[in-house]
Amino acid sequence: MILYHGTNQDIKDIDLTKGLSHKDFGMGFYLTPDKATAERMANKRAKLFGGEPTLIEYSFDETSLSSNTLKVLQFPEKATVEWARFIDRNRDRRKESLTIEYDIISGPIADDGVAYSLSRYHEGTMTIEELANNLQDKYLDQQYYFGTERSLKYLTKVKASRL
Repeated sequence: MILYHGTNQDIKDIDLTKGLSHKDFGMGFYLTPDKATAERMANKRAKLFGGEPTLIEYSFDETSLSSNTLKVLQFPEKATVEWARFIDRNRDRRKESLTIEYDIISGPIADDGVAYSLSRYHEGTMTIEELANNLQDKYLDQQYYFGTERSLKYLTKVKASRL
């Protein structure tokens, strides 16, 4: 499987400590199978932080998702109550960043619209079930989170390209 990482510079070696906390699935390295999504992320990062929009392509040994060597969590492609709760716990800046016990997590990307819906849920104007139902109608790009050095062994960098 080919996965993409959109950023503002080439990455020689993945450093998990450079990830940001309070992200969808926690601090880690994020990729997507959707090239256009990664290109949008690359342009966004370059605009926010400088540098050159860069698309990095990785080959991922997806047989690892069903092996017993890694702890994997796979959410459905559409929003679910379980996914919404997981995202909410990780993105809640009022709490300390969670320690994620998974090597790899896959599921929908929570974009800015999702963040707005999460804030409505926190305000009490939307239940968790309403939140999940509301998000069902959105197209949610998919993402893969790699959170451990062990998981990175299943990624092989193919190439990096400036956009």
